[in-house]
Amino acid sequence: MTDHVPSSTEITETLHDNWVWFLILGIVLIIVGVFAVAAPLASSIAVTLVLAIALIVGGAAQAIQAFRVQSSSAFIWHLLVAIAAILGGIAIYIHPLIGTLALTLVVAAVFLMQGIFQLLLGLNLRRNKGWLWIVGAGAVSILVALMIFTGFPASAVYVLGILAGVAIAFNGWSYVAIALAAKNVEPAI
Repeated sequence: MTDHVPSSTEITETLHDNWVWFLILGIVLIIVGVFAVAAPLASSIAVTLVLAIALIVGGAAQAIQAFRVQSSSAFIWHLLVAIAAILGGIAIYIHPLIGTLALTLVVAAVFLMQGIFQLLLGLNLRRNKGWLWIVGAGAVSILVALMIFTGFPASAVYVLGILAGVAIAFNGWSYVAIALAAKNVEPAI
């Protein structure tokens, strides 16, 4: 089996030939993203349920793998991690609102840590152009984290849904942009 890496010409031709489908995909994603932002509680719970299912399926796969290599000295650890993932996924699935609360705190903590690291990185790069953008991004991440923490638990109602909705909508816009650019490109002969 050979690995074929498509050339930029092949990619351009594929985009040009399928630009309408990319446009439709983009529009659908924008609509879904707007819906997610407009219904943040439902979206937050949906994100939580998807994570719960991912934990259950991933934990089951890890349990199967643990039994496949049971002669290994790490068998018990693989099995314990698998059981923890399955039980965590089931607990989140049964109590999605509590899972949403927990995930919101995790998101806030990630924003806080990311912001601190970006701030420190930006300050270390003061001699380079663009360092203020990194400091600014860090400050925004810290501000978002503080907004989530200070608004908790009410912030759990909307944080995950809005983040998911914005990400989906921006993905949609990127497909629309690709589609419109590909529409006007003449493929190479």
